Amino acid sequence: MSSHGRSNLQQQLTSQEQGALLQKIRGWATELGFQQLGVTGVDLGEHEAYLQKWLDAGYHGSMEYMARHGSKRARPQELVPGTLRVISLRMDYLDPDTQALEVLAAPQKAYISRYTLGRDYHKLIRKRLAQLAGRIEAEVGGGDYRAFVDSAPVLERAVAERAGLGWIAKNTMLINAKAGSWFFLGEIFTNLPLPLDEPHTSKHCGSCTACLDICPTAAFTGPFQLDARKCISYLTIEHHGSIDPVLRPLMGNRIFGCDDCQLCCPWNKFAQATDEGDFRPRHGLADAELVELLLWDEKTFLAKTAGSAIRRIGYERWLRNVAVALGNAPFSDAAINALLQRRDFPSQLVQEHVAWALQQHGASPV
Repeated sequence: MSSHGRSNLQQQLTSQEQGALLQKIRGWATELGFQQLGVTGVDLGEHEAYLQKWLDAGYHGSMEYMARHGSKRARPQELVPGTLRVISLRMDYLDPDTQALEVLAAPQKAYISRYTLGRDYHKLIRKRLAQLAGRIEAEVGGGDYRAFVDSAPVLERAVAERAGLGWIAKNTMLINAKAGSWFFLGEIFTNLPLPLDEPHTSKHCGSCTACLDICPTAAFTGPFQLDARKCISYLTIEHHGSIDPVLRPLMGNRIFGCDDCQLCCPWNKFAQATDEGDFRPRHGLADAELVELLLWDEKTFLAKTAGSAIRRIGYERWLRNVAVALGNAPFSDAAINALLQRRDFPSQLVQEHVAWALQQHGASPV
């Protein structure tokens, strides 16, 4: 839309009309499966300085993309020129029957972060955001809209905090006082001059340090400070190379992500179970046996992870992660036999982690 069109659009909407429109938008968002919507401007306040300090400390590890886009990540109007408002939305994803604690307590089973047990949330939420943007555009007769779900350099938690959806907690997750933290976030950048919601300016973690204390790898350098290089989610998903041998025994049976800092959070007693069928666990991955997963061939891996965010790590890193978990599992003939079958897998990365796992059980890697 042209700058002239934008100017006309802004002039057409009175303050009262903007408020009425926002109420309609909230209703449409609810119809589309979102649990909350907030609106913020383009000033993310102290979050830009916090991001730079985090990057300067090297806490992003090999995630070069975190620094690649410069100030665009903290300045929505630079990412999408003409942006006046960012609409932030959240959607609950926790299935009530995933029995996370039970799986974590069963070291022969594979723990997969609960957000990725169902279909890939990126596609579902992006489609819903596009539908919402379409309704808004039809209602006002124009406007510019760009929807994002982990698909662009956006400080989504900072945006959500500024839009009043919750506060960024000591575990660096966004927490909502009525819904905990088991939800996805998505954003719509727009030139529509919607009324702003009150930002969340206070933290409600109090003296609680449960999340900092429980982290298996001690990845938190302090409250609100995460060294991603030690975070199990980073190690199993973002990191492409060899996992530090010092950290491997601390990873337990976690093969894709980690939820410990959410599972222990008192605020998650208020979390609501999802109604989205696409977020339901698939292919038995909520409590699968590690031995079974290590023996998947690539064809099976691709079939079982079709439409899932798990597929993004690829088959090689999947085997790497499962091998580490089997190295941490109790000794069993089945575990040793599975590792021996992967001992000569044509990947140095896999071979290294399989050899380590065999050594953990006192078995010869050759």
